[in-house]
Amino acid sequence: WPYCRKRCSYCNFNTYVVPAVDEAAVRACLVREAQTLLRLSQVHSVTSVFFGGGTPSLASPGTVAAVLEAVAGAAHLPAGAEVTLEANPSSTSASLLAGFRAAGVNRLSIGVQSLDDAELRMLGREHTAAEARKAVETARGLFPGRTSIDLLFGLPGQSRDAWAQRLEATLRLCDDHISLYQLTLERGTVLATQVRGGALPAPHPDLLADMYQTARNVLVATGFRHYEVSNFARKGALSTHNLSYWRAEQYIGVGPGAHGRFVLRGEGGCSREARVQTLEPVAWMREVQSQGHGTRSRAVLSPLEQLEELITLGLRTDEGITHERWRHFSPQLSLQAVFGEPGEAQALQQEGWLVLDSGGLRCTWAGLAVLDSLLPDLLWQLQR
Repeated sequence: WPYCRKRCSYCNFNTYVVPAVDEAAVRACLVREAQTLLRLSQVHSVTSVFFGGGTPSLASPGTVAAVLEAVAGAAHLPAGAEVTLEANPSSTSASLLAGFRAAGVNRLSIGVQSLDDAELRMLGREHTAAEARKAVETARGLFPGRTSIDLLFGLPGQSRDAWAQRLEATLRLCDDHISLYQLTLERGTVLATQVRGGALPAPHPDLLADMYQTARNVLVATGFRHYEVSNFARKGALSTHNLSYWRAEQYIGVGPGAHGRFVLRGEGGCSREARVQTLEPVAWMREVQSQGHGTRSRAVLSPLEQLEELITLGLRTDEGITHERWRHFSPQLSLQAVFGEPGEAQALQQEGWLVLDSGGLRCTWAGLAVLDSLLPDLLWQLQR
């Protein structure tokens, strides 16, 4: 769902603010594209559905229900499949959330971002801290144990103490899943321009590292499992949908700018393709209406590209890459054969960043925090 009511100061996603949305037309296109791509994939069973955006909570529950009906009509959608909706605190009234639950949503991801009004204003968010608290409480009443919140850290001018206070406030409010993102100053955004122009201070890299480590320590001490670089869960409340990305499973992207990775068995394909849908909603709708889908680019991924994705995504999780998963993409050459020999990976193991054992290849607790600096060496060894 690519539409938002306003653009946040840090956002460079494929989002659109328009005077009015023809929801019936968008819904018809989402349904048709989902049906087409499921038919092309010939997938038998769908484990999860994720409504992202934009602001999907601006869509009506009827649109969500129509998409889920289309998925269930084209493939098996088990009763317990995880169905997540991203929501903004400003569009989460109790009646609307109850409507989404009746439509089939069983997990909510709320973009809280901060529990401080001044920070929310700087980020260009629509809601206040009080509205965020109320939204989370309402959501937890309807989706107990399945309400996730997003939080940003490393904001311009944010101190270590202020961040520790935000974390404390979050722990009093949150359910069993938290996604923590370091603010990225994306080129072309209002916030990046303000920092570059000197109107706001740029956060120091050492402070950012401290904030991340503080969050990890606090959350793990309060019963959360740090199961992925940016994600924490307790009581087994891991996101099934996001795990499927990190485990390099197949997924179908539906809607403007959506990405997918799947095998086109319906066309006799046997290789995994990377597909991206047309970005601009009006152009995307035109393409869906004329050809059943709005795929703008498609590329068959080579065996090496698939392994590169597996390493880049798989090492983001605390489980890492199992031998079994590696064999699925590389039947001939084992993990041990690629990374067990003298070379970069062995050096990273000796330095305490990586582990290669009977479970597979994964980062240590320290390695997970610096993964981006480990990947170039590992990809270089793989390419050799």
